[in-house]
Amino acid sequence: MSSRISALNAVVFGVDVQSGDVRGDAPSYAVVAFDGEHLDRDVVSHRKLRRLIDREEPEIVATDNVYELAADKDALVRLLGSLPDETRLVQVTGDEQPEPLSRVASRHGVPYGKKPMKEAEAAARLAAANVGYEVSAFTDTTEIKIARGRSTGSGGWSEDRYTRRIHGSVKRRAREVDSELREAGLDYAMDETEKYGGYANAVFTVEARPSDIPVSARRAGDTRTEIERVRRDGIEFRPLAKRRDHVLVGIDPGTTTAVAIVGLDGGVLDVLSTRTADTAAVIEWIIERGRPVVVAADVEPMPSTVEKIRRSFSAAGWVPERDLPVDEKQHRTREEGYENDHERDALAAALHAFDEYEDTFERVGRKVPPRIETGAVIARVVAGEESVETVLADLADDDEADDDDDEHEPRELTPEEQRIKELETRVERLDSHVDDLEATIEEKEEAIAEYERELTDARRE
Repeated sequence: MSSRISALNAVVFGVDVQSGDVRGDAPSYAVVAFDGEHLDRDVVSHRKLRRLIDREEPEIVATDNVYELAADKDALVRLLGSLPDETRLVQVTGDEQPEPLSRVASRHGVPYGKKPMKEAEAAARLAAANVGYEVSAFTDTTEIKIARGRSTGSGGWSEDRYTRRIHGSVKRRAREVDSELREAGLDYAMDETEKYGGYANAVFTVEARPSDIPVSARRAGDTRTEIERVRRDGIEFRPLAKRRDHVLVGIDPGTTTAVAIVGLDGGVLDVLSTRTADTAAVIEWIIERGRPVVVAADVEPMPSTVEKIRRSFSAAGWVPERDLPVDEKQHRTREEGYENDHERDALAAALHAFDEYEDTFERVGRKVPPRIETGAVIARVVAGEESVETVLADLADDDEADDDDDEHEPRELTPEEQRIKELETRVERLDSHVDDLEATIEEKEEAIAEYERELTDARRE
């Protein structure tokens, strides 16, 4: 992969299996690096993929199936634990029950093709658009363990002094870490085991990720410092984007603008009144809280500002047959909390709109099967003026088309293509063997360096 990747900001890696299988021999991967504008492509072995991730530290590694990168849950946990602190693994096709990548790409308007490089690109583009689930095996709590870096021996006067020195070194290192955590203002707890001359070990439980902690893992002289994130009970899939439910919005425009958000069940979710926010800021506030199905006002005709906001969401509009009287607005909002008349009027508009559409919501809800999001169907029925049957049939057609795509059988390779594939697989295996040899050399060099450090320390004593 070209060196240009190193210069890109917030890079997302899209990954898909090119050949082989992570459970078998020498898998290779199509990798696409995407920064929101530029694309860079390559095919690498599993080991080279891991090294590439370590070197470039992408914001996200995206795939349509995390078990293309890890053979089982234990291997997945090890993979997650080995990722750079700021790199997240994302499955763009869903959580424990993923959808076909083709369906997700189509839903979000992302280019899709069946070749591995095209699937890797689709995964990268989807993750960059905040589509998918972050896969996590660790909490945001970190353990820092300070322990002896050497054996204390079996006994005797010299061994006694040696042990006391080591325990003293552990205690001094623990105090250093304690000071660094306090200076960083982090929330933590310390649990130490006192022994003759100091500490046998000390464990700090810190409410932060390793990247936010001013302490590094190290082995120095008599002590070693280990840093580990605390494991979850299992594998967790967390959506990249917060769920935005379909809602009704009531708006009271003017010098003070008020907005009320009401769920499809009629419950009040949020209320805002502001003298400083412009229309764009109000729209952004609404976007953060839901997807409007209906935008309502308490007066007729709908004010131009409210109409502008309604059009921006392609939502249905609601206004009363005549301006809502004050006593009627007070009665409808009597059980809700609000701070001023503007918030009351926005709430009244949203709640009256809910009253008018409640039967429709219930009717649609009864017809929608469990696997389909009811809010999405309601939005098309109310705002798009489609029938429930038409919407469900449309969604069913989409599913069938995707299933047909997934069942497509690849054509048989020609003898020449088969020979090329065999040679490519052989090259990949040789590359993997070279990687293994290089890794072995690195491990031996590290071991030699450690022996040399211990020899130097022993001579100093």
